[in-house]
Amino acid sequence: MQTPHPFLHRAASTRPYFSADGETYLAPAPLRDLAKSRPLRVLSEADFAFWQTYGYVVVREAITPGEAKQLLDFAWQFQGLDPDCPETWYAEPEFRSELDQHLFIYGFVEAYHHQLLWDSRQTQRVYDAFVDVWDCEELWVTLDRLNLNPPNIRTRSRSLIAPTDDGFDIELHWDVDTTLAVLPQRVQGIIALGDTRPELGGFQCAPELFRRFEEWRVVQPPGRDPVRPGTDRAEFPVIRPDLQAGDLLIFNGLLAHGVAPNLSDNGVRAVQYLSMMPALEEHTTLRDSRVDSWRTLATPEWNATLLGDAREPEADRYGPATLTPLGRRLLGLDSWAAATEEAQ
Repeated sequence: MQTPHPFLHRAASTRPYFSADGETYLAPAPLRDLAKSRPLRVLSEADFAFWQTYGYVVVREAITPGEAKQLLDFAWQFQGLDPDCPETWYAEPEFRSELDQHLFIYGFVEAYHHQLLWDSRQTQRVYDAFVDVWDCEELWVTLDRLNLNPPNIRTRSRSLIAPTDDGFDIELHWDVDTTLAVLPQRVQGIIALGDTRPELGGFQCAPELFRRFEEWRVVQPPGRDPVRPGTDRAEFPVIRPDLQAGDLLIFNGLLAHGVAPNLSDNGVRAVQYLSMMPALEEHTTLRDSRVDSWRTLATPEWNATLLGDAREPEADRYGPATLTPLGRRLLGLDSWAAATEEAQ
């Protein structure tokens, strides 16, 4: 099938998805209106209805609590932080840029390739949950990182980041331009590495705004902010879903979301960022970049905020992760078409 635009690539899926970058997609129908053609694997009918209505869904124990604890321990170790010594949490490194400082304040952990991260990515239950929401088996997994956010005080205080009146807001934002006539489709996800508590902050979202988004946006004035809602929280409440260690939260890119600050005395909020998108196998430049990143442990190139660790690159710490047959396809090392032929 010929792509409808020279800069768009057709995903390797029976359901028609098109993308230029493997992050946002054009589809015949929005995901919130998608009619399933495949039986649900992980989500219940009620789960899927909730996902389409409110823009997110929680998959309990997508990985085991023990696997989540291993990832949490790795996040501490990778950064050289002592979980029992809060003084180490606020030792300020030499920043390469303002963005680098902001990422430190927000708690990002610049690890992308460790075996433990790949173990989550190639877990069957995790993969099956994304198959459910996309109604598509031919997926690629995002090469993303971890988050370990101690209390936001001292060198990690959000007051060190100058506030703005428009554009990106860590507290509540969209990751797509919501003023476009044809809204792009995007799916994101996090795996909780510990149990959530209100004072720890973490993921928050506005599900009622998602449910009423179309009626809300038609009455908005011209020139509104495309990524910052600026809504009345009494009308569109912001909530924090309850997550336990190992739970996977999948959310629609059109769900306004953000990360609340950690206001606890000595607790941490920790997650693995993990999502899956329809595989753009014909986008050979992107595919080769993904495979090379895994093979050489180089910082992935798909997102400009991925900076890599300044102290000790991953390539100097450990070798490439071992991939299962599923993991090889989720990376792009093996083709989904070949897997389909083998199954037949």
